[in-house]
Amino acid sequence: MLQHKIDQYTAEINAFNTDKADELEKFRIRFLGTKGIIKDVFDEFKAVSPEEKRTLGKVLNQFKQLAEQKYQSLAEVTQASAEKSNADQLDLTLPGEGFEIGTRHPLALVRREIIEIFNKLGFSVAEGPEIEDDWHNFSALNFPEEHPARDMQDTFFIKKGGEKGDIALRTHTSSVQVRMMEAGQPPFRALMPGRVYRNEAISARAHCFFHQVEGLYVDENVSFADLKQTLYYFVQELYGEGTKVRFRPSYFPFTEPSAEMDVSCSICKGAGCQMCKYSGWVEILGCGMVDPNVLENCGIDSKKYSGFAFGMGIERIANLKYEIKDLRLFSENDVRFLKQYKSAII
Repeated sequence: MLQHKIDQYTAEINAFNTDKADELEKFRIRFLGTKGIIKDVFDEFKAVSPEEKRTLGKVLNQFKQLAEQKYQSLAEVTQASAEKSNADQLDLTLPGEGFEIGTRHPLALVRREIIEIFNKLGFSVAEGPEIEDDWHNFSALNFPEEHPARDMQDTFFIKKGGEKGDIALRTHTSSVQVRMMEAGQPPFRALMPGRVYRNEAISARAHCFFHQVEGLYVDENVSFADLKQTLYYFVQELYGEGTKVRFRPSYFPFTEPSAEMDVSCSICKGAGCQMCKYSGWVEILGCGMVDPNVLENCGIDSKKYSGFAFGMGIERIANLKYEIKDLRLFSENDVRFLKQYKSAII
């Protein structure tokens, strides 16, 4: 008699299927509730003979496990169905979820502004690899073998020696100038923006990686006066009319003559501060006429063509433009700092 009941209930459990919570709850109460079928069957089991208990005990436990497993599996199906239903039912009366508008990085803003200024003068943009060989990074640019820049203290070398010489992270984007001149013939008028690496102590004024924009103009009859007027126009466009400029004699292996260009400090207005070392002036770039040896190294006739080159650090330009006193802020990804440039989104 008890075995027959168990067989009937087992068939009923196997046949039961639903994804509705109320129907599943009725199933739980009917079979697993405190007054459910399983409790009744166990109560009947107490009254059977010892011989029947040995036979039915295992069957009864399997019957209970079947009911519990059926309930658990359908509970998971029911919950998933309910979650999908809730997701599909949108409350259109709720206010929309706001999202934060992104910003451009200040260095990206300054880089683009520099490019736009020189675009007006006919300069295009050229790019090259950040990992360079010795020829493009040093030798073609007239760096002598004993130059300090070739030491481990100044350059991040990846490989020493080999067919192409030393391999290093580029220390300037001048290597792009070499690649451009090797690949074609003048005239050249281009900017070379990019990231460069130097083994320097990190401080408010220096970092082991930073960003540069270099420029190159090679053609017939290019003079130092062309260089000065080009850079003067650039400064007035970037910092505003009335910005003072001065050139100081300097030395670079790849230019001759060479100069460094200073502008009046926009942070202290010439009164003196940490950024300008209390001089009222800030150096923003180096420049000069391309050394004839560099032209010849790149396959260009230095008797027919001349040119000028210049290079500037984007971080230094941004420091002055936005009055930022610590260039480490540019690479720390502090959202509080970056949020200040929302108004500059384009």
